[in-house]
Amino acid sequence: MANLVTNCGFSPSPAVKAHCNSPSYGHNFIRLQNSKSSTSSLNLKSSCKRSNKLYVTCASTAVQGQTQTPLTGSQQASGQSSSKPKKVMVIGGDGYCGWATALHLSNKGYEVAIVDNLVRRLFDHQLGLDSLTPIASIQNRIRRWKSLTGKTIQLFIGDICDFEFLSEAFKSFEPDSAVHFGEQRSAPFSMIDRSRAVYTQNNNVIGTLNVLFAMKEFSEECHLVKLGTMGEYGTPNIDIEEGFLTITHNGRTDTLPYPKQASSFYHLSKVHDSHNIAFTCKAWGIRATDLNQGVVYGIRTDETAMHEELSNRLDYDGIFGTALNRFCVQAAVGHPLTVYGKGGQTRGYLDIRDTVQCVELAIANPAKPGEFRVFNQFTEQFSVNELAKLVTAAGAKLGLDVQTKSVPNPRVEAEEHYYNAKHSKLSELGLVPHLLSDSLLDSLLNFAVQYKDRVDTAQIMPSVSWKKMGAKPKTVSV
Repeated sequence: MANLVTNCGFSPSPAVKAHCNSPSYGHNFIRLQNSKSSTSSLNLKSSCKRSNKLYVTCASTAVQGQTQTPLTGSQQASGQSSSKPKKVMVIGGDGYCGWATALHLSNKGYEVAIVDNLVRRLFDHQLGLDSLTPIASIQNRIRRWKSLTGKTIQLFIGDICDFEFLSEAFKSFEPDSAVHFGEQRSAPFSMIDRSRAVYTQNNNVIGTLNVLFAMKEFSEECHLVKLGTMGEYGTPNIDIEEGFLTITHNGRTDTLPYPKQASSFYHLSKVHDSHNIAFTCKAWGIRATDLNQGVVYGIRTDETAMHEELSNRLDYDGIFGTALNRFCVQAAVGHPLTVYGKGGQTRGYLDIRDTVQCVELAIANPAKPGEFRVFNQFTEQFSVNELAKLVTAAGAKLGLDVQTKSVPNPRVEAEEHYYNAKHSKLSELGLVPHLLSDSLLDSLLNFAVQYKDRVDTAQIMPSVSWKKMGAKPKTVSV
């Protein structure tokens, strides 16, 4: 478990340590001793001692005689064949987007491996939070998937900030593509206190840098599909292009990376990721696609709906919950919808079914060696007020009396602004979006009503302030 909390200024409580040391965390694993790396002397100092062990599940191969799902034309064009499925490593595959993506790709005929340190589950224990939906252990999830489909997903448990672990995972699995979700993904979490800000920057930036070095050393042809965020751009008073902007200055014209205006220590870590990836594409010839994803909503994909043990997490709290998911849960339990400030904050949104579809399209149509591509990954734009009105109307059809309440904005952001972001590149590759519809809202609200007894209303209101964060570690839940 030493790999589960690294480079951080806070430690789990004794109760959490007991939970993490339970037998379920080590069931059916092979312990492999890593060889000493020549880079071991360069390991960053950590307040938590690292383990030099690599934990993996039994690396069984695909079931003999298994029929692969027919590949799309774009996949065939990229050189895939049904006799030898492409290998995809999903880093952060136990998380909200990662789990849905791993199942989707496995169902589409890819050979999938999940790399995860399970720290997202630990965050819930530390902060007193929980998913609206009960989620099975990663081991039980994978076993259930195998029993239902006959498809094997390999599992590597460890921290990508530990380069020895990551290099062993790359050498063992030999991925053709690496889908990188393995980052601390919450802006509020990064703004709780100094220790969480440092953890976020170190985990995200160093972890991604390690992935780049692992690709260079052990998998030169591997295509990196990196989940970035539309939050890198901020809210400029001009149109947001897809990654790059052509400008004319003093009579000269050039195409440059689009200016970044990150609004949290989390978003700043993603900006630095983008810079590191762009540089290594140029210097080392790495191929990479940076997916600047909007706000994701929804819970079910075709695969996660197959069995309750495959269910995805649904966060509704003020730290990890996203706007539409939070509003639906608030409506289900009779809590006023919490609109921050004036509610004019506008962002790009997409259904989680489109997240997995976008990743598949990026893999099937890889970047060229040395190419750094940027796709803006969302399907529609909404303001917070518009989302609140949609949920209110959908709730009324179900007999729910949905109210809206404006609460002080804990963030430092424009509450009314211009926002027009381009997002054509994924559509050109064949994205068929699931637009926000009455039926989707009805389904999400019914899902929230089904599990409303699991809602802890103490976690609904925002508890993290951008302006009041300090150096001293603090507990945000009561």
